[in-house]
Amino acid sequence: MTDLSIIFVNYKSAGLLIDCLDSIYKETTGTSFEIIVVDNNSEDNSQEKVTRLYPDLKWIQLDYNAGFARGNNAGIPHATGRNILLLNTDTIIQENALYKTVALFEAHKEYVACGVQLLNTDGTHQISGAHVMKGGLNTLLPLPYLGSFVRYWGYKLNAKIPSVTTVAAITDVDWVIGAFVMVRKDVLSRSGLLDPDFFMYAEEIEWCARLKKQGKLCLFEEPKVVHIGGGTSSDFYDEKEWNNGKNLWNRRGRQVIVSTQLRIRKEFGIGWFLVLTFFYAIDVPVFFFGLIIEKLFKGKKARYSWQNFIEYSKNIGVLLSYFFKMLGNKPYFYKVK
Repeated sequence: MTDLSIIFVNYKSAGLLIDCLDSIYKETTGTSFEIIVVDNNSEDNSQEKVTRLYPDLKWIQLDYNAGFARGNNAGIPHATGRNILLLNTDTIIQENALYKTVALFEAHKEYVACGVQLLNTDGTHQISGAHVMKGGLNTLLPLPYLGSFVRYWGYKLNAKIPSVTTVAAITDVDWVIGAFVMVRKDVLSRSGLLDPDFFMYAEEIEWCARLKKQGKLCLFEEPKVVHIGGGTSSDFYDEKEWNNGKNLWNRRGRQVIVSTQLRIRKEFGIGWFLVLTFFYAIDVPVFFFGLIIEKLFKGKKARYSWQNFIEYSKNIGVLLSYFFKMLGNKPYFYKVK
């Protein structure tokens, strides 16, 4: 049996995928692996470009943009490895990281899934995983004005910072960043695959919550992988939208809000879903009056614009349009236009 099945979801990112594959074949020794690429209807020459260089990989062509969860779910049944790695196309493998990860994972059977130390392109540490805050309250931090209020009380109450940026040896976490998630294949029959209701964002967090019911999750310090960031989603969303991760008033922010609340409903239940939806909605008048006050005192130096307010309000309208669907928790593909 193969040690590792590596699954990529590709959407118009053939160049990044080839760079990643080059790094895998250049930097990996001591472990057997197979490559599975699921293409989300790129409608370009991705398949030709990639398979010309790497004809032995498995290419699965979908006829629509299925997103991250459904894309990976399409690839997992084709995996023959003991371990499955969901790997972003915008990653670069360094210093035999795949062998190191498999070796550590095999040596620590108490973990059902793991990640590694992710690096920015300049070598600095990147958020690689996180701890879950009760009810997902940390997801309110990007809210205009109201997020600052939540952050203030978090500091006052000495709340633990959930994100793990610097990994120490073996660090237990509640979820692993979706750019690099390794899981034991035999666990999936109990945990299930990724939830197909998600299009993009937060799906790996919800999945990790179910994986964690089967065993512990961790990050390993020694293996290091460069994560460029936004490699696939930047082809679906505007590049400037990707670069501002806290922006909730553009098209990407719309999907982030909806996916985040979908995750809250599935992971924490109706109560917390109602609480956080209330915060998102009440932030519309808070944003309005906060912006008026800030404009009076700071003028053009205000953090936000009236256009930001209008677009944020529209995004909350989209969220509320899905309210009863989410409340009922019936299957639905939350791909936001």
